[in-house]
This record gives sequence, structure tokens and C-alpha cells, in this order.
Amino acid sequence: MMENVLLKGAAGGLRTVEALELQALYEIAQLIGSAVDLDSNLAGILRVLRDTLRMERGTLALLDGSGTRLVIRASCGLTPAEVERGVYSVDEGVVGKVFRSGSPFVVPDVHSEPLFLNRTGARKAIDKERISFIGVPVLLSKQSVGVLSVDRLFGPEISFDEDVRFLSVLATLIAQFLQLHQAIDRKQAVLREENLSLRAELVNRFSYRNIIGQSKPMQEVFRAIDKVAPSRATALILGESGTGKELVARAIHQVSGRDERRFIKVNCAALPETLLESELLGHEKGAFTGATAAKKGRFELAHGGTIFLDEIGELPLNLQAKLLRVLQEQQFERLGGVQTIKVDVRVVAATNRSLATAVAEGSFRADLFYRLNVVPILLPSLAERREDIPLLLDFFLRECNKRNGRQVRFSREVVEFFEGYRWPGNVRELQNLIERLVIMADNERVLMADLPSYMVAEPEVAPARVDHGAPTDGVATVSGPAGCRSLKELERERVEEALRRNGWVQARAARELGITQRQIGYRIKKYGFVVPSFP
Repeated sequence: MMENVLLKGAAGGLRTVEALELQALYEIAQLIGSAVDLDSNLAGILRVLRDTLRMERGTLALLDGSGTRLVIRASCGLTPAEVERGVYSVDEGVVGKVFRSGSPFVVPDVHSEPLFLNRTGARKAIDKERISFIGVPVLLSKQSVGVLSVDRLFGPEISFDEDVRFLSVLATLIAQFLQLHQAIDRKQAVLREENLSLRAELVNRFSYRNIIGQSKPMQEVFRAIDKVAPSRATALILGESGTGKELVARAIHQVSGRDERRFIKVNCAALPETLLESELLGHEKGAFTGATAAKKGRFELAHGGTIFLDEIGELPLNLQAKLLRVLQEQQFERLGGVQTIKVDVRVVAATNRSLATAVAEGSFRADLFYRLNVVPILLPSLAERREDIPLLLDFFLRECNKRNGRQVRFSREVVEFFEGYRWPGNVRELQNLIERLVIMADNERVLMADLPSYMVAEPEVAPARVDHGAPTDGVATVSGPAGCRSLKELERERVEEALRRNGWVQARAARELGITQRQIGYRIKKYGFVVPSFP
């Protein structure tokens, strides 16, 4: 039976033990109910005992990972140094006895109890006053996992039985709290494992070092990266602007074994010719006006790692000879210096120009071209890897929605249009367009009307010479002298012939012409064809 004894509270009023216990249990239950961090909430439980029940010292010792020691996981009234000393073997002292027996243990006077070790040193006045110590086990599935111990709570006017009863209830709550966190930890571990597994599967199926693609041309690029990366050979990445040359360069760096060192990027077209040599090779103090201190160049900074020379075709001729020496000998002198500097750098270069043409025109050194072109990697345009467009759409849309706090989706018509569009700006154009559509969308669904006018309009083309390397919408165009039939007339004739050959079945005619059903539908409307109806 609970002893309903009056105690003087912290504010000077009289309160019953029952009221104090209920208040403490209520506050502890609130802590457990809102628990997020295990350690901070365990410490909070002990602080409730201090503030509500005037407990001077309390500890919660839990079994550590070795299963042989009890260490203080939470405390109140102890310094960090005292907590650090509070480590017990499971078979020593009062704490060990409570843990092994699974039963409470009371020490009326710690001074006269040989089992009481005072290992923390928290009770320095132990021989000047009588201190009572109570320990109760923390049980999970009837197995001890820890010990809750306090110096006496209520004072001599309350029996030890009342202390033990209350602490046993509290130890049960703590055990449930620990069990809850164990369940949360197990669930999080499973979710992390599943997440890693799914990510690995997606990476293996659709991406390579942050490069997304499952098309045959991209799989060939991935195989080339795997082969060239472990070697020391210079790699030359070729492709149109916006095809992802920097991503491929970074992938080579990450697979090469140099990934723990730096990846340095230099855009040869972005730096003035007067500064480019200093940026690449560095300079000594006083090498030129404004050179107030020596400066390391990008090659020095990339020592042990990889340097990526983007737009290498724009490198001035006078620097091409110096770059050739760095590639062949891995050494150079800083601008204005005489000391030869040796570096170990993997060089990856990229260009959207034809270097062979530049060599023929005399704007690029033939020997540097052959030295760079050891292992060329040709990146396909987006038009050559249309089957990757849905993957890229999904990835960029999720990223843009996340950055902008939106939930924008594309209509099926828009997705089909994207799959058929020629994307002159390649992946970069696709990414930038999606960012624009997400930001500017008035609704959560993007329709054809939301697309920029330059994409959906099909302007008339003057009867001039057209580059055969960039046909529009899959319909072949021809060139000819002035006075010949216009391209519009030729296109109309070809579309009509295809429709007639395929019995006016639009899907078949579109496949023959290499365009989408939407595009052939547009042309039927544009040229005013009357599709015959068949009985």
C-alpha cells in the first residue's frame, strides 16, 4: 500500500508522495512519447527525477556491445569525468549483483557495504554522511539489459519498499523505451538496406557514376570508360555541346584509382589567352605586372589526380607546344620560372569541334592531336539515344520538383513530344527546359500549351542549302539552286506519297518517314489533306 506521506516540495508547499510520483511519471511518459534521440531522452528521464523528487544522483548503466560490461548511458548529478569512470563488469559490485540477479538491491548505508565500489567517485563525502543506494534491473523479455540506480529518493520518512516500487515501474518504462528504439533501429536498417539495394539496381541498370542511360550508344560509352579508366592513357571525349562530356570525365577519374585526389577542370575557351598559361602552369613572383606572389597552376594542383581540359580545340597554338611537353614528359616550368616541376597527372580532354579539321586548317598541332587522340570516346547526341529520354525526364523532373518544392507532372502528350523532338541542345537543353517548366508551371500538370513557342512552331524553311547532318523531324530535306520547287512543296509531296502507299494509315506512313504520329498529324492538317474514309 502506498504511503501517503506529506513532503515539503521545492517551492515550499506540502505535497504527497503519490502526487509527486504521478507528476514524475506523467513527465517521463511525455518524454518517451516524443522520443527521437535515445541518449538525450534517457538523460531527460533522470532530470525529471531530480527536479520532481529531489534526487541528487542517478545513473542508467546499460550492457555495451561486448556483452561483458555495463557502462553509464545516462546520468544526473555526475560530472563527465565521473561518468567516464562508471564502467562495471557484469559480475562485480552492487551494479553487477543487480544485473546478474535481475532483482532490486538496497544499500541502507554505502559506507558499510563492501559491495559498493563508488567507482565514479561521485560521493566524496561518503564517510561524513549516511547515503542510501537503490538499484533495480532493466529487463527486456525477462533478460537484464541494464541497471537503474539512484541515491535514496524520498528520505528516511518513506520506506525503502516505496523507493523500490517506484523505480521498478520506471525501469519498466525505460525497458519499453529501449525496445521501441531497437525496433526503430531495425526498421531503419532494413529500409537503408533496401534503399541501397534499389539504388545499386538502378545504378547498374540505368546509370554509371551519375550518368543516366540504358540505350546501346550509352552502354558503349560505359564500356569505353571501364577500359580506359584504369590505364594512364590520355582520353579525348568528343561530342556535341550538352552531351555530358564533363560527367564522362569525372566518371573516368572516379574509376581510375585517382578518385581520392583532386579533379581539376579547366575550360580553355573561358579564359583569356593572356591568363591561360598562368592558370595551367602557374607563375613565379614578378613574372608579369600584378604577379605579387608565386602561384601554382592547375597541373600542380591536380598532382596525383586528374585534370580535365574542356574545349581543348580553343587552346592557342603557342600553348599547344607546352601542353604537348607536359603530356609527354609530365614536367614543365612555371611562367617566369626556371625550376622544372614534375607532376603525375591524368589528362582527359574534350571538344565539340573536329580536331582533324582544325589540324587541316592549321589551327591545331597535328602532334598534339595524335597525343590526345589515344583513346577517343564519342558521346551520342540525345537524338541518337531517344530511348533514354524517359529516364532523363524522370530524373530531372524529380530533382527540379525537390529543389523547388513542387509536384509538377508532364502530360502523356508532352512526354511523347519530348521523345520525338530533335533536341539541338542535347541533355543540357532538356535539363534547362524542365527546370523552366517546373518553375513557371501554373498548375501541377504541364500541357502542350505550356511549352515554349519555338519548340512547337514549325517555321517555313527558305529554299537554301540545308546541312544533311541535321535533318528536321526525320523528314529528309534537299538542296538546290534558286528557282527549284520549295522545300514545303517537296515535303508535301513526300508526305502524300507515303500516306497513299500505306493506305492512308497514319501510323505506318509516320514509321516510313521516320517521324511521330503527332508530327504526321500536324502535316496532314498543315497541307489540308483529306483522309479518305473506308467502309
